[in-house]
Amino acid sequence: LLLRWRRRKGLWRKVKEARQRHDRGLEQMEKVALGFRKQHPSVDTVSILSLPLPELSKKLHDGSLPPEQVFYAYVGKALQVTRETNCITDYLWESETQIQQAARPEQPGLLYGVPVSIKDSINCQGYDSTVGFVSNLNNPAAEDSVLVQVLKRQGAVPFVKTNVPQSLISYDCENLIFGQTFSPLLYTRTPGGSSGGEGALIGAGGSILGFGTDLGGSLRLPAAFCGICALKPTGNRLSKKGIISGIAGQKSVVAAVGPMAKDVESLALSMRALLCEDMFSLDSTVPPLPFKEEVYSSTRPLRIGYYETDFFTMPSPAMRRAVRETKQLLEDAGHTLVPFKVDNINYFIFNLCMRGLFADGGASFLKKFKGELEEKSMRLFLWLSRTPDWLKTLLSWITKPFMPRLSGVIRSMRVNTVEDLWSLHHEIEESRNKFITQWKKLNLDVMLCPVLGPALPIGYPRKLSVAVSYTILYNCLDFPAGVVPVTTVTDEDEEELKGYKGHFQDWWDWTLAKGFRGSVGLPVAVQCVALPWQEELCLRLMREVERL
Repeated sequence: LLLRWRRRKGLWRKVKEARQRHDRGLEQMEKVALGFRKQHPSVDTVSILSLPLPELSKKLHDGSLPPEQVFYAYVGKALQVTRETNCITDYLWESETQIQQAARPEQPGLLYGVPVSIKDSINCQGYDSTVGFVSNLNNPAAEDSVLVQVLKRQGAVPFVKTNVPQSLISYDCENLIFGQTFSPLLYTRTPGGSSGGEGALIGAGGSILGFGTDLGGSLRLPAAFCGICALKPTGNRLSKKGIISGIAGQKSVVAAVGPMAKDVESLALSMRALLCEDMFSLDSTVPPLPFKEEVYSSTRPLRIGYYETDFFTMPSPAMRRAVRETKQLLEDAGHTLVPFKVDNINYFIFNLCMRGLFADGGASFLKKFKGELEEKSMRLFLWLSRTPDWLKTLLSWITKPFMPRLSGVIRSMRVNTVEDLWSLHHEIEESRNKFITQWKKLNLDVMLCPVLGPALPIGYPRKLSVAVSYTILYNCLDFPAGVVPVTTVTDEDEEELKGYKGHFQDWWDWTLAKGFRGSVGLPVAVQCVALPWQEELCLRLMREVERL
């Protein structure tokens, strides 16, 4: 007990030091932003912050806007946003040097002078990638991740790192080091996760372009909750070298790194910049596929599959309306909309996704928490990871008649043998092939479907892990998927919510209905999907949805 007390005391000391470092970073942000404002009182930061990325980039390239003006405008705004939402974990001090020493090159990169924000789990040289674990403090990255290296070579200026939930296996945004991040739209709501710090910062205008990762919706859910756009590419379209994973070595449910921004054109610009020779030479495992401009810029009518529900998570009235209204607008614009049905979603969620993530019974997940301070949102998964298989089997059998989904979660967290794991990989392959066959039989280009929304109250994601069904499906299939905000919750949606029962009418459905309440005015997005390696086509649909 004494040893345990001493260890915990040591961990809290590390937390205290990390918070002091964090506070010093914010003090420096305030100092440099105020200093620049005093020296250059005529600089109109409001107009700089109002420029969309393509326009800002154009002005930086033609020299009509100096990079330092843009940089200090965003440092000041980011500071204001983090004081309201607690979204920044680190200020990258050397970004100031990068700006001061940056002589305009003869051929500036596509992101020349653009300040960018980076998720905590993406390595930046000299800074911790904590993923919310105290044990990862004081262990700075030896070098930049490939993503950050390419961004810098394209002229971008990474200036802050942003908050995440402990372990990344959550769509809330809280850990014991940096605390809870709040939605910039309503402080009682979560910004989503695990790229929640990015969602809050970009949603409130403190960053014009950010990068996060996505294992079950970790880019798309914060974007949907905060009213911005995000793209989850095919797993290996962008390099993941130097990025910390939630469950290292897990290959069944495919993680991806991708951009977040206020509009689709900004996402496209970032993909153009990243899909370059530097990316392909720094990480030879990334296929050398440059951005296909002709696909993104095409105006030919699309054949679009769509569905309003996956028959696992009943959509909120606003989610359903978002898909219906978007479908109608797309049809009116000359596109062909084809109904699509997701078959056997229970099998996808439990037998493939949950079983894939926790194929070792949760041993790897549990190992990360050894000697660690535990955040409360992780308790269900930690408890199940510590539970022996015989008890999981018994509990699964007991809960099946009255809570079949809980039974499925418990059953899917049993230990798999090597033979079981090979069989699982084969099942995922077969399921992907069947899905693609169904897609091609309907001759589809792209898909339109819901994404969870509006933003749930803080603390609700830990009670509703199953509600990620709309997003995690496309990690399992490894399809590119993005989200675009299209509407806000209305009084009529709120009224209709009174009749919300859910597909299973279990405790999770009841809790989700409660979480959706009181959301009038909050944004709701739709999800756009394409086949593997067709990010440009996915962005094309997203741009069309945004335009309409």
